[in-house]
Amino acid sequence: MSSVAKVFRILETLVSHQERGLAYSEVVAKTQLPKATTHRVLKSLVEMGYVRFNAEASRYSGDLKLALLGSAVTSHFTLKDYVRPHLRALQAETGHTCNLGVLDGDAGVYLDKLESSEAFRVRLYSDIGKRFPLHCTGMGKILLAGLRPVEVRRILGRRLEVFTPHTMTDPAALKRELDRVRRCGYAVDREEITRGIVCVAAPIRNREGETVAAISVAFPAYISRERGMRGEIRVVARCAAEITAALQGSGASAHDRADRTASRAARQPQHG
Repeated sequence: MSSVAKVFRILETLVSHQERGLAYSEVVAKTQLPKATTHRVLKSLVEMGYVRFNAEASRYSGDLKLALLGSAVTSHFTLKDYVRPHLRALQAETGHTCNLGVLDGDAGVYLDKLESSEAFRVRLYSDIGKRFPLHCTGMGKILLAGLRPVEVRRILGRRLEVFTPHTMTDPAALKRELDRVRRCGYAVDREEITRGIVCVAAPIRNREGETVAAISVAFPAYISRERGMRGEIRVVARCAAEITAALQGSGASAHDRADRTASRAARQPQHG
């Protein structure tokens, strides 16, 4: 492994545990790099301002300079600008918080977010530029379902973090869930990463049919308990199909195909 690869392995590991940070021993264990190398890289990154060391907690985390680099990239990412009008329309139609996410290594990252006008009184996990796990989020399941089988097995073979009592961590159960996602064309997160919040997501695909991004709506779980979520499934699937058709340059029939996609998705059982 090159020196540059080692630096980025450490940075990616720290960022994926940004909320609580990592102790030196945890960085070594998670990156599986030599102790001396890890210590040298961490020291340099702290001196350069890309990593912060909390002496009181003895933990490392990404610093503001690293955040600025990420913000500069995400703020100028063309897909974000392309999808933003569709997200606005989706937010206006549903009144829910709407998100755009893409794959970033073994996790997803939020490229855009439009807040709901409703006060959920629940802190959502999503923030622009923040990474999210693939196994327990709506967009994560969409992105995971679009990967090659060998990649899916590798990701599901690791220890999967538990966020709520509803988080699925059993690989066999998750594989069945991904089969449903591929078959139905949408994914659902039923309070799997945030208590009290459910999410419906759908894929954005390129000309080759590969999943390049996902969009989602997040809303209080009591709404789905009171009236179900077929409406959300239909509009999210339609929105994603419209974006896909536009990216593929599909012409005037895009809306007809989007409506057919949304209708098929809405007729599917509402699996979690």
